[in-house]
Amino acid sequence: MNEVDRDALGWAEEKQHLIRDGLIIDSMPSTGTGPVIDLTTILSLISTLAILGTAYLASTHFLPASASTKTRVLFIWHAFDSLIHAILEGSFLYNCFFSYTTNSALWGGKNSVSAYLPPNVYFLGHKDRLYGSEYGTNPFAALWRVYALADARWGGSDLTVISLELLTVFIGAPLSAWICYCLVKGRKDSWFWMIVLATGELYGGFMTFAPEWLSGNPNLDTSNWMYLWLYLFFFNTLWVWIPLWILYEGYGVLTGASGSKGQAMGGKKRR
Repeated sequence: MNEVDRDALGWAEEKQHLIRDGLIIDSMPSTGTGPVIDLTTILSLISTLAILGTAYLASTHFLPASASTKTRVLFIWHAFDSLIHAILEGSFLYNCFFSYTTNSALWGGKNSVSAYLPPNVYFLGHKDRLYGSEYGTNPFAALWRVYALADARWGGSDLTVISLELLTVFIGAPLSAWICYCLVKGRKDSWFWMIVLATGELYGGFMTFAPEWLSGNPNLDTSNWMYLWLYLFFFNTLWVWIPLWILYEGYGVLTGASGSKGQAMGGKKRR
């Protein structure tokens, strides 16, 4: 057995040790288990509805009563998008960078091993720490532990997820808020920014799940309807169908404006 094989075997053994001690969530899907609906789950779902309600109330306050239905829907979506990214996904990043355990007794004096990182890779270079919501004590850590029942990567320090969330929180959230401002002011560049953001949302969604699809979905639990259809399908495809609709509408607006401009220029040329 070569050194790489020995490292991989050691990582697998230590991962199982941490799972047995209840310190990490097993990333392998369970079979035949039902959804766990506890107080944390209920509060997590209520928080999402509260953010949607806040976005709607913001639309009634900032948009004029004469605003079209399409403008109002676009405002609510981007306000909801900005708040979700800033509050919920921002809390995910907080727990990734600031929630950790240093209980060295768990690994017998050896370097800590994360279930979400390859062998000999340590988040932020700390060999004596395991990072993620699994080790947090704040309410948002509990929320992400609930979602991690469906996708285990959100309980730890998966590098792909963290990299995408850095872009989402620090670029996507402010851009969504800027789009809301553009809609309120009736700026002509609103559709440009909406197309930019929608393209980024679709790319981010693909890069979140493509590694799972290419590796046989080792971190996804699709064994019950709530994890599969509510957490994985519904909450994630919202950021597929709505950005696709925005791209469709934006294409029509931009090509229509371009056509009108071309006709006007053509008319002047004929004169």
